[in-house]
Amino acid sequence: MRKISSGAILFAAFGALAHAQTQQELLRDGNSGSTDNVLTYGMGYHQQRYSPLRQINKSTVKRLVPVWSASLANEFGEQGQPLVYNGVLYAANVKRVVAIDVATGRQLWMTALEWDPAVARVVCCGLSNRGVALYNGKLFVGSVDAHLRALDANTGKEVWKVKIAEWKEGYSITSAPTVANGVLMTGMTGGEYGVRGFVDGYDPDTGKHLWRRHTTAGPGEKGNETWPAGDAYLRGGGSTWITGSYDPELDLTYWGTSNGGPWTAAARPGDNLWISSVIAFKPKTGELVWHYQWTPAKTYDFDGNNENVLADIMVDGVKRKVLMHADRNGFLYTLDRTNGKLIAANPYVKVNWAERIDLTTARPVETDVAKRLRAGEKVEVKPRWTGGKNWMPMAFNPDTGRLYLAMLEETSVYQLNKELPVYKAGERYMGVENTTAPRTPGEPWGYFGALDPLTARPKWKLPLMDLPSWSGMLATAGGLVFSGRSTGEFLAIDEDTGSIVWQFKTGSGINAQPITYTHKGRQYVSVLSGLGGGTSAKRETEGKVLPGGSVWTFALMPD
Repeated sequence: MRKISSGAILFAAFGALAHAQTQQELLRDGNSGSTDNVLTYGMGYHQQRYSPLRQINKSTVKRLVPVWSASLANEFGEQGQPLVYNGVLYAANVKRVVAIDVATGRQLWMTALEWDPAVARVVCCGLSNRGVALYNGKLFVGSVDAHLRALDANTGKEVWKVKIAEWKEGYSITSAPTVANGVLMTGMTGGEYGVRGFVDGYDPDTGKHLWRRHTTAGPGEKGNETWPAGDAYLRGGGSTWITGSYDPELDLTYWGTSNGGPWTAAARPGDNLWISSVIAFKPKTGELVWHYQWTPAKTYDFDGNNENVLADIMVDGVKRKVLMHADRNGFLYTLDRTNGKLIAANPYVKVNWAERIDLTTARPVETDVAKRLRAGEKVEVKPRWTGGKNWMPMAFNPDTGRLYLAMLEETSVYQLNKELPVYKAGERYMGVENTTAPRTPGEPWGYFGALDPLTARPKWKLPLMDLPSWSGMLATAGGLVFSGRSTGEFLAIDEDTGSIVWQFKTGSGINAQPITYTHKGRQYVSVLSGLGGGTSAKRETEGKVLPGGSVWTFALMPD
Protein backbone atom coordinates (compact mmCIF):
# COMPACT_ATOMS: atom_id res chain seq x y z
CA MET A 1 0.00 0.00 0.00
CA ARG A 2 1.35 3.42 -1.00
CA LYS A 3 0.26 6.75 0.50
CA ILE A 4 0.58 10.23 -1.01
CA SER A 5 -0.20 13.10 1.37
CA SER A 6 -0.50 16.83 0.79
CA GLY A 7 1.06 17.38 4.18
CA ALA A 8 0.20 17.52 7.84
CA ILE A 9 -0.01 21.32 7.79
CA LEU A 10 -2.95 21.26 5.38
CA PHE A 11 -4.80 18.61 7.36
CA ALA A 12 -4.20 20.44 10.62
CA ALA A 13 -6.51 23.15 9.33
CA PHE A 14 -9.36 20.65 9.55
CA GLY A 15 -8.50 19.67 13.13
CA ALA A 16 -9.08 16.12 14.37
CA LEU A 17 -11.72 15.80 11.72
CA ALA A 18 -12.58 12.13 11.94
CA HIS A 19 -11.78 11.35 15.55
CA ALA A 20 -15.05 12.70 16.92
CA GLN A 21 -17.09 10.52 14.58
CA THR A 22 -19.08 8.09 16.74
CA GLN A 23 -21.85 5.52 16.73
CA GLN A 24 -24.29 8.27 17.77
CA GLU A 25 -23.37 10.26 14.68
CA LEU A 26 -23.95 7.19 12.53
CA LEU A 27 -27.43 6.90 14.04
CA ARG A 28 -28.19 10.50 13.07
CA ASP A 29 -26.95 10.10 9.49
CA GLY A 30 -29.71 10.69 6.98
CA ASN A 31 -31.87 12.64 9.45
CA SER A 32 -32.88 16.28 9.11
CA GLY A 33 -30.53 17.36 11.89
CA SER A 34 -27.42 15.96 10.17
CA THR A 35 -27.03 17.45 6.70
CA ASP A 36 -23.36 18.52 6.85
CA ASN A 37 -22.16 14.92 6.76
CA VAL A 38 -22.79 11.71 4.84
CA LEU A 39 -21.49 8.98 7.12
CA THR A 40 -22.97 5.71 5.85
CA TYR A 41 -23.49 3.80 2.65
CA GLY A 42 -27.04 4.64 1.55
CA MET A 43 -27.11 8.05 3.33
CA GLY A 44 -28.41 6.54 6.55
CA TYR A 45 -28.69 3.07 8.01
CA HIS A 46 -32.15 2.86 6.37
CA GLN A 47 -30.54 3.28 2.91
CA GLN A 48 -33.34 5.55 1.72
CA ARG A 49 -30.88 7.78 -0.16
CA TYR A 50 -33.11 10.72 0.65
CA SER A 51 -32.08 14.16 1.86
CA PRO A 52 -34.26 16.82 3.52
CA LEU A 53 -32.16 19.52 1.82
CA ARG A 54 -34.11 21.86 -0.46
CA GLN A 55 -31.71 24.70 -1.33
CA ILE A 56 -31.37 23.01 -4.72
CA ASN A 57 -34.96 22.61 -5.90
CA LYS A 58 -37.15 22.77 -9.00
CA SER A 59 -36.94 26.56 -9.08
CA THR A 60 -33.22 26.94 -8.42
CA VAL A 61 -31.78 23.92 -10.23
CA LYS A 62 -31.26 25.97 -13.39
CA ARG A 63 -28.41 27.69 -11.48
CA LEU A 64 -26.67 24.38 -10.64
CA VAL A 65 -23.07 24.37 -11.89
CA PRO A 66 -19.92 22.31 -11.28
CA VAL A 67 -17.72 23.87 -8.61
CA TRP A 68 -14.88 21.37 -8.88
CA SER A 69 -13.85 18.06 -10.40
CA ALA A 70 -10.99 15.79 -9.36
CA SER A 71 -9.42 12.88 -11.21
CA LEU A 72 -9.48 9.47 -9.55
CA ALA A 73 -6.95 8.03 -12.02
CA ASN A 74 -8.89 4.83 -12.58
CA GLU A 75 -9.82 3.08 -15.81
CA PHE A 76 -11.82 0.24 -14.21
CA GLY A 77 -14.99 2.17 -13.47
CA GLU A 78 -16.54 4.06 -10.58
CA GLN A 79 -19.44 2.53 -8.65
CA GLY A 80 -18.73 4.06 -5.28
CA GLN A 81 -20.67 6.33 -2.97
CA PRO A 82 -18.49 8.95 -1.26
CA LEU A 83 -18.72 9.81 2.43
CA VAL A 84 -18.41 13.35 3.83
CA TYR A 85 -17.31 14.38 7.31
CA ASN A 86 -16.29 17.82 8.61
CA GLY A 87 -15.73 19.25 5.16
CA VAL A 88 -13.78 16.29 3.77
CA LEU A 89 -15.05 13.95 1.06
CA TYR A 90 -13.76 10.36 1.09
CA ALA A 91 -14.03 8.30 -2.09
CA ALA A 92 -12.74 4.89 -3.12
CA ASN A 93 -12.35 2.82 -6.24
CA VAL A 94 -10.63 -0.46 -6.92
CA LYS A 95 -7.20 1.23 -7.04
CA ARG A 96 -7.16 3.88 -4.32
CA VAL A 97 -8.83 5.82 -1.51
CA VAL A 98 -8.74 9.63 -1.55
CA ALA A 99 -9.61 12.47 0.81
CA ILE A 100 -10.69 15.76 -0.80
CA ASP A 101 -11.56 19.21 0.57
CA VAL A 102 -15.26 19.62 -0.34
CA ALA A 103 -14.96 23.40 -0.73
CA THR A 104 -12.03 23.45 -3.16
CA GLY A 105 -11.62 19.96 -4.61
CA ARG A 106 -8.04 19.84 -3.37
CA GLN A 107 -6.70 16.36 -2.63
CA LEU A 108 -5.64 16.01 0.99
CA TRP A 109 -4.23 12.50 0.76
CA MET A 110 -4.36 9.42 -1.44
CA THR A 111 -3.66 5.81 -0.48
CA ALA A 112 -3.18 3.16 -3.14
CA LEU A 113 -4.80 -0.27 -2.77
CA GLU A 114 -2.23 -2.70 -4.11
CA TRP A 115 -3.21 -6.19 -5.27
CA ASP A 116 -1.91 -8.92 -7.55
CA PRO A 117 -3.05 -8.22 -11.16
CA ALA A 118 -3.97 -11.92 -11.42
CA VAL A 119 -6.96 -11.14 -9.17
CA ALA A 120 -8.78 -9.82 -12.24
CA ARG A 121 -9.13 -13.39 -13.53
CA VAL A 122 -11.39 -14.43 -10.66
CA VAL A 123 -13.55 -11.33 -10.16
CA CYS A 124 -16.87 -12.02 -11.83
CA CYS A 125 -18.22 -8.79 -13.15
CA GLY A 126 -15.62 -6.07 -13.33
CA LEU A 127 -13.05 -4.62 -10.94
CA SER A 128 -15.07 -2.31 -8.72
CA ASN A 129 -15.37 -0.83 -5.25
CA ARG A 130 -18.56 0.73 -3.88
CA GLY A 131 -17.15 2.75 -1.01
CA VAL A 132 -15.81 3.01 2.51
CA ALA A 133 -17.04 3.07 6.11
CA LEU A 134 -16.06 5.70 8.69
CA TYR A 135 -15.90 5.20 12.46
CA ASN A 136 -13.86 6.59 15.36
CA GLY A 137 -11.20 8.22 13.22
CA LYS A 138 -10.73 5.32 10.83
CA LEU A 139 -11.78 4.61 7.27
CA PHE A 140 -12.50 0.98 6.38
CA VAL A 141 -12.23 -0.35 2.85
CA GLY A 142 -12.35 -3.76 1.21
CA SER A 143 -10.29 -4.73 -1.81
CA VAL A 144 -10.66 -7.17 -4.68
CA ASP A 145 -7.96 -9.44 -3.23
CA ALA A 146 -10.31 -10.21 -0.30
CA HIS A 147 -8.59 -8.00 2.26
CA LEU A 148 -10.20 -5.55 4.68
CA ARG A 149 -8.17 -2.48 5.64
CA ALA A 150 -8.41 0.24 8.27
CA LEU A 151 -6.86 3.61 7.41
CA ASP A 152 -6.26 6.65 9.58
CA ALA A 153 -8.90 9.07 8.28
CA ASN A 154 -6.62 12.08 8.88
CA THR A 155 -3.62 10.78 6.98
CA GLY A 156 -4.60 7.71 4.94
CA LYS A 157 -1.96 5.64 6.74
CA GLU A 158 -2.80 1.95 7.12
CA VAL A 159 -3.69 1.01 10.71
CA TRP A 160 -4.44 -2.68 10.20
CA LYS A 161 -5.22 -5.18 7.43
CA VAL A 162 -6.86 -8.62 7.55
CA LYS A 163 -7.42 -11.31 4.93
CA ILE A 164 -11.04 -12.47 4.95
CA ALA A 165 -10.65 -15.34 2.45
CA GLU A 166 -8.47 -16.66 -0.39
CA TRP A 167 -8.87 -14.69 -3.62
CA LYS A 168 -7.44 -17.59 -5.64
CA GLU A 169 -10.61 -19.52 -4.76
CA GLY A 170 -12.80 -16.72 -6.16
CA TYR A 171 -13.41 -14.66 -3.02
CA SER A 172 -13.34 -10.87 -3.32
CA ILE A 173 -14.72 -7.68 -1.74
CA THR A 174 -16.44 -5.08 -3.90
CA SER A 175 -18.95 -3.66 -1.40
CA ALA A 176 -18.54 -0.92 1.19
CA PRO A 177 -18.10 -2.13 4.78
CA THR A 178 -20.48 -0.83 7.46
CA VAL A 179 -20.37 -0.34 11.23
CA ALA A 180 -23.47 -1.13 13.31
CA ASN A 181 -23.67 -1.36 17.11
CA GLY A 182 -19.90 -1.04 17.29
CA VAL A 183 -19.17 -3.95 14.94
CA LEU A 184 -17.48 -3.57 11.56
CA MET A 185 -19.14 -5.80 8.95
CA THR A 186 -18.14 -6.73 5.43
CA GLY A 187 -19.67 -8.87 2.75
CA MET A 188 -17.91 -10.69 -0.07
CA THR A 189 -18.39 -11.76 -3.66
CA GLY A 190 -17.60 -14.82 -5.75
CA GLY A 191 -20.90 -16.57 -6.42
CA GLU A 192 -19.81 -17.66 -9.90
CA TYR A 193 -16.81 -19.55 -8.45
CA GLY A 194 -18.41 -21.99 -6.05
CA VAL A 195 -17.64 -20.04 -2.89
CA ARG A 196 -19.60 -20.28 0.34
CA GLY A 197 -21.12 -16.90 1.12
CA PHE A 198 -20.79 -15.07 4.41
CA VAL A 199 -20.86 -11.77 6.27
CA ASP A 200 -17.98 -11.19 8.69
CA GLY A 201 -17.93 -9.13 11.90
CA TYR A 202 -14.73 -7.43 13.14
CA ASP A 203 -13.57 -5.22 15.98
CA PRO A 204 -13.07 -1.86 14.22
CA ASP A 205 -10.27 -0.82 16.56
CA THR A 206 -8.06 -3.89 16.19
CA GLY A 207 -9.30 -5.90 13.20
CA LYS A 208 -9.99 -8.90 15.44
CA HIS A 209 -12.43 -11.33 13.81
CA LEU A 210 -15.59 -11.64 15.94
CA TRP A 211 -17.99 -13.89 14.01
CA ARG A 212 -18.97 -15.26 10.60
CA ARG A 213 -22.57 -15.56 9.41
CA HIS A 214 -22.61 -18.08 6.56
CA THR A 215 -25.35 -17.78 3.95
CA THR A 216 -25.64 -21.47 3.12
CA ALA A 217 -27.04 -23.60 5.93
CA GLY A 218 -24.57 -26.21 7.12
CA PRO A 219 -25.06 -29.44 9.11
CA GLY A 220 -26.89 -28.82 12.38
CA GLU A 221 -28.41 -25.56 11.18
CA LYS A 222 -32.08 -25.13 10.41
CA GLY A 223 -32.22 -24.89 6.63
CA ASN A 224 -29.59 -27.53 5.91
CA GLU A 225 -32.44 -29.89 4.96
CA THR A 226 -32.99 -27.68 1.87
CA TRP A 227 -29.61 -28.79 0.50
CA PRO A 228 -28.77 -32.20 -0.95
CA ALA A 229 -26.83 -34.59 1.24
CA GLY A 230 -23.08 -34.10 1.13
CA ASP A 231 -21.04 -30.95 0.83
CA ALA A 232 -22.98 -28.98 -1.81
CA TYR A 233 -23.54 -26.21 0.75
CA LEU A 234 -19.77 -25.64 0.92
CA ARG A 235 -19.79 -24.53 -2.74
CA GLY A 236 -23.33 -23.18 -2.70
CA GLY A 237 -22.73 -19.48 -3.43
CA GLY A 238 -24.88 -16.91 -1.66
CA SER A 239 -22.33 -14.11 -1.75
CA THR A 240 -23.08 -10.81 -0.01
CA TRP A 241 -21.83 -8.13 -2.36
CA ILE A 242 -24.15 -5.24 -1.44
CA THR A 243 -23.86 -3.51 1.95
CA GLY A 244 -26.61 -4.35 4.42
CA SER A 245 -29.02 -1.88 6.02
CA TYR A 246 -29.62 -1.64 9.78
CA ASP A 247 -32.50 -0.91 12.16
CA PRO A 248 -30.99 0.27 15.47
CA GLU A 249 -34.31 -0.02 17.33
CA LEU A 250 -34.66 -3.70 16.42
CA ASP A 251 -30.87 -4.15 16.38
CA LEU A 252 -31.16 -6.08 13.12
CA THR A 253 -29.01 -5.80 10.02
CA TYR A 254 -30.43 -6.90 6.66
CA TRP A 255 -28.21 -8.40 3.94
CA GLY A 256 -29.11 -9.84 0.57
CA THR A 257 -27.53 -13.01 -0.80
CA SER A 258 -26.64 -13.99 -4.35
CA ASN A 259 -27.12 -16.86 -6.78
CA GLY A 260 -26.38 -20.43 -5.88
CA GLY A 261 -23.33 -22.41 -6.90
CA PRO A 262 -23.33 -23.73 -9.51
CA TRP A 263 -25.85 -21.70 -11.51
CA THR A 264 -27.72 -24.84 -12.53
CA ALA A 265 -30.11 -25.88 -9.78
CA ALA A 266 -29.95 -29.44 -11.13
CA ALA A 267 -26.73 -29.85 -9.12
CA ARG A 268 -28.35 -28.72 -5.86
CA PRO A 269 -32.00 -29.83 -5.65
CA GLY A 270 -34.02 -28.08 -2.95
CA ASP A 271 -34.63 -24.47 -1.95
CA ASN A 272 -30.99 -24.03 -0.87
CA LEU A 273 -31.41 -21.68 2.08
CA TRP A 274 -30.25 -18.94 2.35
CA ILE A 275 -29.25 -18.14 -1.24
CA SER A 276 -31.19 -15.50 -3.20
CA SER A 277 -32.60 -14.28 0.10
CA VAL A 278 -32.56 -11.50 2.65
CA ILE A 279 -31.22 -12.51 6.03
CA ALA A 280 -31.81 -10.48 9.21
CA PHE A 281 -29.33 -10.98 12.03
CA LYS A 282 -27.77 -9.37 15.10
CA PRO A 283 -24.65 -7.30 14.36
CA LYS A 284 -23.03 -8.12 17.71
CA THR A 285 -23.09 -11.87 17.17
CA GLY A 286 -24.21 -12.73 13.63
CA GLU A 287 -27.19 -14.60 15.13
CA LEU A 288 -29.83 -15.21 12.46
CA VAL A 289 -33.31 -13.93 13.42
CA TRP A 290 -35.31 -14.40 10.21
CA HIS A 291 -34.96 -14.85 6.46
CA TYR A 292 -37.06 -14.50 3.34
CA GLN A 293 -36.13 -16.20 0.08
CA TRP A 294 -36.85 -14.23 -3.09
CA THR A 295 -36.23 -16.99 -5.65
CA PRO A 296 -36.11 -20.57 -4.32
CA ALA A 297 -34.10 -23.16 -6.28
CA LYS A 298 -32.93 -20.53 -8.73
CA THR A 299 -31.05 -21.11 -11.98
CA TYR A 300 -31.37 -17.61 -13.45
CA ASP A 301 -28.60 -15.70 -11.63
CA PHE A 302 -31.26 -13.58 -9.98
CA ASP A 303 -29.02 -12.46 -7.13
CA GLY A 304 -31.01 -11.27 -4.13
CA ASN A 305 -28.41 -8.68 -3.17
CA ASN A 306 -30.17 -5.47 -4.18
CA GLU A 307 -30.45 -2.96 -1.35
CA ASN A 308 -33.04 -3.44 1.39
CA VAL A 309 -34.61 -0.03 2.04
CA LEU A 310 -36.15 0.49 5.49
CA ALA A 311 -39.08 2.82 6.21
CA ASP A 312 -42.24 3.12 8.27
CA ILE A 313 -45.22 3.38 5.89
CA MET A 314 -48.99 3.08 6.02
CA VAL A 315 -50.34 -0.36 5.05
CA ASP A 316 -54.13 -0.76 5.17
CA GLY A 317 -54.39 2.20 7.51
CA VAL A 318 -51.71 0.98 9.92
CA LYS A 319 -48.14 2.24 10.10
CA ARG A 320 -45.79 -0.70 9.54
CA LYS A 321 -42.04 -1.14 9.83
CA VAL A 322 -41.20 -2.37 6.34
CA LEU A 323 -38.32 -3.45 4.17
CA MET A 324 -38.59 -2.63 0.44
CA HIS A 325 -36.62 -4.55 -2.16
CA ALA A 326 -36.67 -4.50 -5.97
CA ASP A 327 -35.24 -7.90 -6.79
CA ARG A 328 -33.39 -8.91 -9.91
CA ASN A 329 -36.15 -11.48 -10.49
CA GLY A 330 -38.46 -8.62 -11.56
CA PHE A 331 -40.68 -8.39 -8.46
CA LEU A 332 -40.89 -5.48 -6.03
CA TYR A 333 -41.32 -6.75 -2.47
CA THR A 334 -42.46 -5.15 0.77
CA LEU A 335 -41.79 -7.16 3.94
CA ASP A 336 -42.46 -6.60 7.62
CA ARG A 337 -38.89 -6.02 8.77
CA THR A 338 -39.61 -7.16 12.32
CA ASN A 339 -40.29 -10.75 11.24
CA GLY A 340 -39.78 -11.13 7.46
CA LYS A 341 -43.46 -11.68 6.68
CA LEU A 342 -44.49 -10.82 3.13
CA ILE A 343 -46.81 -7.81 2.76
CA ALA A 344 -46.76 -7.22 -1.00
CA ALA A 345 -44.98 -8.45 -4.13
CA ASN A 346 -45.66 -7.23 -7.66
CA PRO A 347 -43.75 -7.22 -10.97
CA TYR A 348 -42.12 -3.90 -11.85
CA VAL A 349 -40.68 -5.01 -15.23
CA LYS A 350 -41.66 -7.70 -17.74
CA VAL A 351 -41.54 -11.13 -16.06
CA ASN A 352 -42.21 -14.51 -17.69
CA TRP A 353 -40.63 -17.07 -15.34
CA ALA A 354 -43.37 -16.65 -12.70
CA GLU A 355 -47.04 -15.66 -12.83
CA ARG A 356 -47.00 -13.96 -9.45
CA ILE A 357 -45.83 -14.26 -5.87
CA ASP A 358 -48.43 -16.13 -3.82
CA LEU A 359 -49.13 -14.00 -0.74
CA THR A 360 -50.21 -17.05 1.26
CA THR A 361 -47.19 -19.25 0.63
CA ALA A 362 -44.87 -16.28 -0.03
CA ARG A 363 -43.43 -18.27 -2.96
CA PRO A 364 -43.38 -17.61 -6.70
CA VAL A 365 -45.97 -19.38 -8.86
CA GLU A 366 -43.87 -20.64 -11.74
CA THR A 367 -44.82 -20.61 -15.41
CA ASP A 368 -43.94 -23.29 -17.93
CA VAL A 369 -40.77 -21.29 -18.73
CA ALA A 370 -39.18 -22.45 -15.49
CA LYS A 371 -40.40 -26.00 -15.98
CA ARG A 372 -39.13 -26.17 -19.58
CA LEU A 373 -35.73 -24.91 -18.53
CA ARG A 374 -35.42 -27.63 -15.91
CA ALA A 375 -36.42 -30.14 -18.59
CA GLY A 376 -33.40 -29.13 -20.67
CA GLU A 377 -35.04 -26.88 -23.26
CA LYS A 378 -33.53 -23.63 -24.50
CA VAL A 379 -35.80 -20.89 -23.18
CA GLU A 380 -36.07 -17.12 -23.08
CA VAL A 381 -36.33 -15.69 -19.58
CA LYS A 382 -37.51 -12.22 -18.61
CA PRO A 383 -35.90 -10.33 -17.05
CA ARG A 384 -32.34 -10.95 -18.27
CA TRP A 385 -29.79 -12.34 -15.83
CA THR A 386 -28.80 -8.75 -15.01
CA GLY A 387 -32.30 -8.41 -13.56
CA GLY A 388 -35.15 -5.95 -13.66
CA LYS A 389 -32.78 -3.90 -11.52
CA ASN A 390 -29.19 -4.65 -10.71
CA TRP A 391 -26.99 -3.30 -7.93
CA MET A 392 -27.67 0.39 -8.75
CA PRO A 393 -29.55 1.54 -5.67
CA MET A 394 -33.01 3.06 -5.59
CA ALA A 395 -34.15 5.97 -3.42
CA PHE A 396 -37.23 6.38 -1.24
CA ASN A 397 -38.86 9.73 -0.48
CA PRO A 398 -40.86 9.44 2.77
CA ASP A 399 -42.85 12.56 1.85
CA THR A 400 -44.14 11.22 -1.49
CA GLY A 401 -44.07 7.56 -0.41
CA ARG A 402 -42.52 6.62 -3.73
CA LEU A 403 -39.47 4.61 -4.76
CA TYR A 404 -37.25 6.00 -7.53
CA LEU A 405 -35.18 3.53 -9.50
CA ALA A 406 -33.50 2.62 -12.77
CA MET A 407 -35.12 -0.44 -14.40
CA LEU A 408 -33.73 -2.82 -17.04
CA GLU A 409 -35.74 -4.49 -19.81
CA GLU A 410 -33.81 -7.30 -21.53
CA THR A 411 -34.16 -11.05 -22.05
CA SER A 412 -31.80 -13.97 -21.40
CA VAL A 413 -31.63 -17.23 -23.31
CA TYR A 414 -30.80 -20.16 -21.01
CA GLN A 415 -30.11 -23.82 -21.53
CA LEU A 416 -28.79 -26.24 -18.94
CA ASN A 417 -25.65 -28.11 -19.89
CA LYS A 418 -26.16 -31.84 -20.35
CA GLU A 419 -23.38 -32.61 -17.88
CA LEU A 420 -23.25 -31.18 -14.38
CA PRO A 421 -20.24 -28.94 -13.78
CA VAL A 422 -17.24 -30.17 -11.82
CA TYR A 423 -16.00 -27.81 -9.13
CA LYS A 424 -12.42 -26.57 -9.43
CA ALA A 425 -11.18 -23.83 -7.12
CA GLY A 426 -10.85 -20.46 -8.81
CA GLU A 427 -12.75 -21.43 -11.94
CA ARG A 428 -16.28 -20.60 -13.04
CA TYR A 429 -18.85 -23.02 -11.64
CA MET A 430 -21.89 -22.66 -13.87
CA GLY A 431 -23.52 -25.54 -15.78
CA VAL A 432 -25.68 -23.19 -17.84
CA GLU A 433 -25.38 -21.69 -21.31
CA ASN A 434 -26.49 -18.07 -21.05
CA THR A 435 -26.81 -15.53 -23.86
CA THR A 436 -28.82 -12.37 -24.44
CA ALA A 437 -31.82 -12.40 -26.77
CA PRO A 438 -31.80 -9.85 -29.61
CA ARG A 439 -33.54 -6.63 -28.71
CA THR A 440 -36.62 -5.49 -30.61
CA PRO A 441 -35.78 -2.28 -32.51
CA GLY A 442 -37.40 0.76 -30.97
CA GLU A 443 -37.89 -0.76 -27.53
CA PRO A 444 -36.25 1.01 -24.58
CA TRP A 445 -33.33 -0.52 -22.73
CA GLY A 446 -35.15 0.30 -19.55
CA TYR A 447 -36.63 3.18 -17.60
CA PHE A 448 -36.19 5.64 -14.81
CA GLY A 449 -39.36 5.40 -12.77
CA ALA A 450 -41.29 6.34 -9.64
CA LEU A 451 -43.15 3.38 -8.13
CA ASP A 452 -45.64 2.74 -5.36
CA PRO A 453 -43.90 0.24 -3.03
CA LEU A 454 -47.10 -1.71 -2.33
CA THR A 455 -48.39 -2.06 -5.91
CA ALA A 456 -45.35 -1.36 -8.15
CA ARG A 457 -47.64 0.92 -10.16
CA PRO A 458 -45.65 3.78 -11.70
CA LYS A 459 -46.35 7.44 -11.09
CA TRP A 460 -44.19 7.95 -14.17
CA LYS A 461 -41.64 6.12 -16.32
CA LEU A 462 -38.93 7.77 -18.40
CA PRO A 463 -37.79 5.51 -21.28
CA LEU A 464 -34.05 5.00 -21.79
CA MET A 465 -33.69 4.63 -25.55
CA ASP A 466 -29.94 4.86 -26.13
CA LEU A 467 -28.47 2.78 -23.29
CA PRO A 468 -29.63 1.42 -19.93
CA SER A 469 -28.71 3.32 -16.78
CA TRP A 470 -26.46 1.74 -14.16
CA SER A 471 -26.55 4.76 -11.86
CA GLY A 472 -27.99 4.98 -8.38
CA MET A 473 -30.72 7.44 -7.38
CA LEU A 474 -30.84 10.32 -4.90
CA ALA A 475 -34.15 11.90 -3.80
CA THR A 476 -34.38 15.28 -2.08
CA ALA A 477 -36.96 17.47 -0.38
CA GLY A 478 -36.37 19.96 -3.18
CA GLY A 479 -38.64 17.89 -5.41
CA LEU A 480 -35.74 16.47 -7.40
CA VAL A 481 -34.28 13.06 -8.11
CA PHE A 482 -30.63 12.90 -9.21
CA SER A 483 -29.17 10.11 -11.32
CA GLY A 484 -26.91 9.55 -14.31
CA ARG A 485 -26.70 8.05 -17.76
CA SER A 486 -24.21 5.55 -19.12
CA THR A 487 -23.30 8.21 -21.70
CA GLY A 488 -22.14 10.57 -18.95
CA GLU A 489 -24.99 13.01 -18.35
CA PHE A 490 -25.71 13.79 -14.70
CA LEU A 491 -29.44 14.48 -14.39
CA ALA A 492 -31.93 16.25 -12.15
CA ILE A 493 -35.42 14.83 -12.65
CA ASP A 494 -38.73 16.30 -11.47
CA GLU A 495 -39.94 13.80 -8.85
CA ASP A 496 -43.60 14.37 -9.78
CA THR A 497 -43.45 14.17 -13.59
CA GLY A 498 -40.24 12.37 -14.55
CA SER A 499 -39.17 15.33 -16.69
CA ILE A 500 -35.44 16.04 -16.93
CA VAL A 501 -35.08 19.61 -15.64
CA TRP A 502 -31.27 19.88 -15.65
CA GLN A 503 -28.30 17.94 -16.96
CA PHE A 504 -24.53 18.20 -17.18
CA LYS A 505 -22.16 16.11 -19.30
CA THR A 506 -19.34 14.56 -17.28
CA GLY A 507 -16.24 13.06 -18.81
CA SER A 508 -17.36 9.42 -18.81
CA GLY A 509 -20.37 7.24 -18.09
CA ILE A 510 -22.03 7.42 -14.68
CA ASN A 511 -22.70 4.16 -12.87
CA ALA A 512 -22.22 5.41 -9.32
CA GLN A 513 -24.30 6.80 -6.46
CA PRO A 514 -24.86 10.56 -5.98
CA ILE A 515 -24.94 12.21 -2.56
CA THR A 516 -25.90 15.65 -1.23
CA TYR A 517 -24.78 17.57 1.86
CA THR A 518 -24.10 21.08 3.14
CA HIS A 519 -20.86 22.88 3.91
CA LYS A 520 -20.93 26.32 5.54
CA GLY A 521 -24.59 26.67 4.62
CA ARG A 522 -24.21 25.77 0.94
CA GLN A 523 -25.77 22.61 -0.51
CA TYR A 524 -23.53 20.42 -2.66
CA VAL A 525 -24.23 17.38 -4.83
CA SER A 526 -21.37 14.99 -5.62
CA VAL A 527 -21.14 11.98 -7.92
CA LEU A 528 -18.40 9.77 -9.31
CA SER A 529 -18.08 9.47 -13.08
CA GLY A 530 -16.24 6.66 -14.84
CA LEU A 531 -17.49 3.91 -17.09
CA GLY A 532 -16.74 0.32 -16.18
CA GLY A 533 -17.06 -1.93 -13.19
CA GLY A 534 -19.22 -4.49 -14.93
CA THR A 535 -19.33 -6.69 -18.00
CA SER A 536 -22.75 -5.42 -19.03
CA ALA A 537 -21.77 -1.77 -18.92
CA LYS A 538 -18.76 -2.58 -21.07
CA ARG A 539 -20.80 -4.59 -23.58
CA GLU A 540 -23.41 -1.90 -24.01
CA THR A 541 -21.08 1.07 -24.30
CA GLU A 542 -18.06 -0.40 -26.10
CA GLY A 543 -16.60 2.29 -28.36
CA LYS A 544 -19.27 4.83 -27.40
CA VAL A 545 -18.06 6.14 -24.03
CA LEU A 546 -14.48 6.56 -22.86
CA PRO A 547 -13.38 5.31 -19.42
CA GLY A 548 -11.72 7.49 -16.80
CA GLY A 549 -12.62 8.05 -13.17
CA SER A 550 -13.37 11.42 -11.58
CA VAL A 551 -15.53 12.98 -8.88
CA TRP A 552 -17.77 15.93 -9.76
CA THR A 553 -19.26 18.35 -7.23
CA PHE A 554 -22.05 20.83 -7.99
CA ALA A 555 -23.64 23.80 -6.21
CA LEU A 556 -25.83 26.78 -7.07
CA MET A 557 -24.42 29.89 -8.71
CA PRO A 558 -25.27 33.04 -6.76
CA ASP A 559 -28.32 34.94 -8.01
